[in-house]
Amino acid sequence: MRRPASVTSKRTAALLAGLLSAALIISVRLAPAQRIDLVDRAALRVCADPANMPFSNDKGEGFENKIAEMVAGELKVPVEYTWFPQATGFIRQTLAAKRCDVVMGYAQGDELVLNTNPYYRSTYALVYRPGAGLDGVDSLADARLSGKRIGVVAGTPPATVMAGLGLIQQAKPYPLLVDRRYDSPGERMIGDIRSGDIGAGLLWGPMAGYFAASGGDKLKVVPLTKEAAGARLAYRITFGVRHLEDDWKRQLNALIARRQGDIDAVLLGFGVPLLDEQSNLITQPRR
Repeated sequence: MRRPASVTSKRTAALLAGLLSAALIISVRLAPAQRIDLVDRAALRVCADPANMPFSNDKGEGFENKIAEMVAGELKVPVEYTWFPQATGFIRQTLAAKRCDVVMGYAQGDELVLNTNPYYRSTYALVYRPGAGLDGVDSLADARLSGKRIGVVAGTPPATVMAGLGLIQQAKPYPLLVDRRYDSPGERMIGDIRSGDIGAGLLWGPMAGYFAASGGDKLKVVPLTKEAAGARLAYRITFGVRHLEDDWKRQLNALIARRQGDIDAVLLGFGVPLLDEQSNLITQPRR
């Protein structure tokens, strides 16, 4: 006897649903085994900017170069670099293109990479000349900054804070995305502070600490840890690796934990303002 069409279609639908469910279970169970680890174990292949001091350069002088050498030493392999300006397309042209296996400095939470545990935490800083009327200023809310011409990199979090405090109208902007082989906005800002063209400047902590200590009289660098409102100014910095390369991430996490004190020593030697999780300044390598 012929079955009614409705019964047949229901049984067919149930059968298809069962097959799809089984296929999904098999797919999920096989997924980890199908992951391809593309990391080159014969060398530490680093994606880096060739002219981005104090972070990296093609002479190996930056603190990320020094930390890469430390990592390679632990792994007992040489360092090999893929050089590319750290601007638009950096990750796509390097890590995602499988031309290298790690970016030595990447902000935690950026979805373009898989982040390791952070190996340092820093903050934006205020830079000014001692004796120029700003001694003791440790917050952008200080009334002594009102009416001052302050340098700020356009599009960075301090610009948002300045706007909320009414300080942006007289600000001097500097570009964010540049090829550091041809322009160095951070260095130009420091030069403008020294010349008196601007009364103060706001830079990412590692750049502020490094440039303020070179090229002339030492400037005052004040890590901004007391801002009560506005954009977040402190960030955790990690190594960035490709998504799904969890074994590689775990290997680097173990290395960071093992060598944290030595990493701190490198960073402090470059003048990087280091913060703990309570935003207290770290002045000695952690052990």
